[in-house]
Amino acid sequence: MQIKKWLLMAGLAFTTPAFAAAPASAEYSADTHMETSDGVTDGTVAVAPGKERREFVQDGEKQIMIMRHDKKVLWMLMPEDQAYLEMSLNQGGGRKDDVSAYKITHTKVGTETVNGVKTTKSKIIMIGPKGDKMGGFYWISKEGIVVKIDAIAMDKKSKERFKMELTNLKVGKQSASVFEIPAGYTKMDMGMGGAAKMMMGGGGNAAERQPQQAQPKPKPGFSLKNALDLLK
Repeated sequence: MQIKKWLLMAGLAFTTPAFAAAPASAEYSADTHMETSDGVTDGTVAVAPGKERREFVQDGEKQIMIMRHDKKVLWMLMPEDQAYLEMSLNQGGGRKDDVSAYKITHTKVGTETVNGVKTTKSKIIMIGPKGDKMGGFYWISKEGIVVKIDAIAMDKKSKERFKMELTNLKVGKQSASVFEIPAGYTKMDMGMGGAAKMMMGGGGNAAERQPQQAQPKPKPGFSLKNALDLLK
């Protein structure tokens, strides 16, 4: 999975004001399920104001992503190697927080219960200055937590279906330690070799110890007409 695209969509899902009047201030943890054209990613998430932590398995290796919006930095941790990679959220690999150039329309659809959580369902359409679009539906809890998204991002060259859903949502104080680099971890060089391995989903030694697994195939049956219908 391309890390830049994953970060953008995941960032939209959890913190950007595009999906709400303001980012959620509640602290919480949950299991996550995400689907894109690259395949399916299951994991966990923990969120506190200005901080996010996600854990997932990629190419057979557990990885941990800590996004410190308060410090404008992202850490990719590789537990098997006791190492981490650091990237600035202000550079190309980080989230795009500024959506001020987009025309954003929200339309309330109704109320629904998603995985035991009472939510408000709304439709969103975002149109960018270059004609790129994102549209779909999102379900948000009373605390401002985006519990579910089913959306499509489109530009002149491509389209991307994105689905996200939280389960086992637990609202409550999160330990500060989960948003820090564990003791004993070594910082990796941000040179092209190390960064490329990281973005392709494999840390140095662990990636060399095991064969690369085949990537999930995109799910068939989603056409351009479906995308255009959703964005009407």
